[in-house]
Amino acid sequence: MDLLDTLVAKGLSRELPTREEALAVLATTDDELLDVVAAAGRVRRHWFGRRVKLNYLVNLKSGLCPEDCSYCSQRLGSTAGILKYTWLKPEEAAEAAAAGVAGGAKRVCLVASGRGPTDRDIDRVADTIAAIKGQSEGVEVCACLGLLSDNQAERLRAAGADAYNHNLNTSGDNYADICTTHDFQDRVDTVQQAQAAGLSACSGLIAGMGESDADLVDVVFALRDLDPDSVPVNFLIPFEGTPLAKEWNLTPQRCLRILAMVRFVCPDVEVRLAGGREVHLRTLQPLALHLANSVFLGDYLTSEGQAGQADLDMIADAGFEVEGTDRTTLPQHRSAAAGHGGCGPCGGEEASCATTATTATTATTATEPATETEAEQALEPAGTGAARTDLVQVRRRGAGTDLPPNA
Repeated sequence: MDLLDTLVAKGLSRELPTREEALAVLATTDDELLDVVAAAGRVRRHWFGRRVKLNYLVNLKSGLCPEDCSYCSQRLGSTAGILKYTWLKPEEAAEAAAAGVAGGAKRVCLVASGRGPTDRDIDRVADTIAAIKGQSEGVEVCACLGLLSDNQAERLRAAGADAYNHNLNTSGDNYADICTTHDFQDRVDTVQQAQAAGLSACSGLIAGMGESDADLVDVVFALRDLDPDSVPVNFLIPFEGTPLAKEWNLTPQRCLRILAMVRFVCPDVEVRLAGGREVHLRTLQPLALHLANSVFLGDYLTSEGQAGQADLDMIADAGFEVEGTDRTTLPQHRSAAAGHGGCGPCGGEEASCATTATTATTATTATEPATETEAEQALEPAGTGAARTDLVQVRRRGAGTDLPPNA
């Protein structure tokens, strides 16, 4: 049985691939790319059908962060010309969220820059959650406020938050190269605090920061160990004025391989196509829908995204459907776990799923698993020849402005 047959079979049974198999996915060639997408797409459809969950970001507090994360336009020392404003009022945030919900968003993600929230900040966010849920029945609310202190996750849960996002971003070995004001374990601890409070954990990565294939595989395996319910896959937006402004290491093809690897390692989790998709996937975004079952609608925190209507058209044109609030995103065996779960090992008998399992078929052109050394060295990221710096646009509308959002 070849590599893709093996990975499909493991994905359908929720079995963890080996590290060598994950590396081999990243080392496949462009000639094999469609076979990789088709194989990972079978796993995606098995667990999530052709549904696409829409998420909408509201930046509650923008810029002036004391942390030095190299990838972030809001970081300490950033000279990126982004919007800077303090906390939105609950009614302002609710108005911004309503635009996303009107566009079909099922989840609203409330984000605030900073190391972590104060207790007063938790009160502000609690009022905002109440305002959003008061006007939009059935909407999910995810908070993303940085590192949490004792009892803050519990307070968010009591306030009505459904989920908490805190990304690992890169591997533990690579973390000190992108941030010095906190460490990898701080991020792990916050995700675990959210889970312990009964919040659905959302934690993902950023690709394209100059990391190796081994780093990408390591962070995805670390995420699997953490067992989040959703894994956002971000692609670095190289903002001028940040230390990573010149890091143009991604091609559309490499982005698809990364997404496929994440799907194989986390087969039954919500894989979200997140920041940077427009910049790096470009016209291949519809292919990414065969790998990810969730996307952000419209703009991001400090950068412009594709127009909301263009997102909806893309989803429909690719043969997918927007997931409604009447549908449970996660498969039954995961959604029944009271908010806990992710892409971890099954640990028991296979539970039922909304999609009927099928037997793995043979891909037409697949590679045999490469050794770790071969997989790490087979392909180097593309250079600056593929860069499209004209696609990096600072957000000038939506929350914190007088202009309507791009939803």
